[in-house]
Amino acid sequence: MKKKVLFLCTGNTCRSQMAQAVINEEYGEIWEAVSAGTFPGKETNPNARKVLAEIGIEHEGHPKSPDVFRNDNLDLVITICDDAAENCPAWLGEGSIIHHGLPDPLDAEGSAEEVLAVYRAVLGRIQTEIPPLLDAHLAKY
Repeated sequence: MKKKVLFLCTGNTCRSQMAQAVINEEYGEIWEAVSAGTFPGKETNPNARKVLAEIGIEHEGHPKSPDVFRNDNLDLVITICDDAAENCPAWLGEGSIIHHGLPDPLDAEGSAEEVLAVYRAVLGRIQTEIPPLLDAHLAKY
């Protein structure tokens, strides 16, 4: 039976969407990933979609509130920004929450290519840093 992980950030437009897409693509046999934002934005950031497409992942996720998952059996919640860690809804449960902060690519400045480089760097960190967190959680159970 698949485990379910919720990636939580503030706007649910970049980091959490990329994490959801990567985990569903690369670890979908073991994990079902979903994402939400404590203050969800209107749409997934086009640069997040673009860098995902560069690695062959087409992602159609849309920002949403964690309340959407209130009745789901979540095995793990990973907050990926400090604000989400501070504002994580209490009903998500303390024992199943891990905080792993990642820089917000929305803060990137410069040319279009320089901004995309920041998105690529965050995506790379998701690909290398999130799977060990999931593996460690599985090892506990």
